[in-house]
Amino acid sequence: MHNFFYRLIVVAAFTVLAAPTFVYASSKKQNEVVAPTPIIKIKSPETYNPSYRLTRTLLERTREVLPIDDNVRSIGFIEMPEEYDIWSNVDINPYQVNMTDMKGTLLIDLSSYYPPSKKYVTSEFGFRKAVFHYGIDLKVHKGDSVYNAFDGIVRVTRRASGYGYIVIMRHFNGLETLYGHLNKITVSPGDTLKSGMSIGLGGNTGRSTGYHLHFEIRYLGNPINPKDIIDFDSFTTKNSIMQLSAQNFEYKKEIDKIRYWTIRSGDTLSRIALKTGISVSKLCSLNGITKTSILRIGQRIRYT
Repeated sequence: MHNFFYRLIVVAAFTVLAAPTFVYASSKKQNEVVAPTPIIKIKSPETYNPSYRLTRTLLERTREVLPIDDNVRSIGFIEMPEEYDIWSNVDINPYQVNMTDMKGTLLIDLSSYYPPSKKYVTSEFGFRKAVFHYGIDLKVHKGDSVYNAFDGIVRVTRRASGYGYIVIMRHFNGLETLYGHLNKITVSPGDTLKSGMSIGLGGNTGRSTGYHLHFEIRYLGNPINPKDIIDFDSFTTKNSIMQLSAQNFEYKKEIDKIRYWTIRSGDTLSRIALKTGISVSKLCSLNGITKTSILRIGQRIRYT
């Protein structure tokens, strides 16, 4: 009997001591935490920080400037001239800078060039009768697309006297280009364009005698002969880098020498010749007129 109670006590004690171990093991199994599959963190792309952002005060509205791959700000090339702090959606030349006395040479990246039109030249840069032609004319047919020449931002889109409908682009290489006589404009000020993107359709607006594109290249408002830069037969630039100097603006010294006579009531070619000391034949040659041409009051006649 004694042995029976002794065994009973031993069994009970063993059960009590074993129970916690059993409960712990059961609990651990039910609440076991499975480690999650590792998450691969992908580095987000860097946010583009445009080096040229236009504000509402400049454009009357804010536009995000899209990233453009270019080499304009590579070491050795020009930085944007400080005069380009001036921004106008209206003025063709708001800078009023004279480049004839510029010092040194500027290197300008031309590598992104795309031809505005792949048709032939119809009129050259230079004197045309009594006036100076500040661009080059390229043949276009009505409705032909006209293309942006270099990466940049649209600055002006409007109708201008003589030019008809125009687009002016400010490019990231420091140049500006003007496209005139357009039939339709398809961009707005502040738009960022790659070279080769359409800016409008060819037309015959303004003072124009036929469908063509009037194309100008400017630096700080000063026109450059496009043929100093572009081979219009091969539709490519003559070099990938332009060396811009005062020599590109020598023609302006000749323009400064020009003098005009404004026609008043009673004026004749003979009277103008007498007053200016220039022969009637020379006056006709300079102005693309004949001795019998009708003179209009207010008309300007070149005599030098």
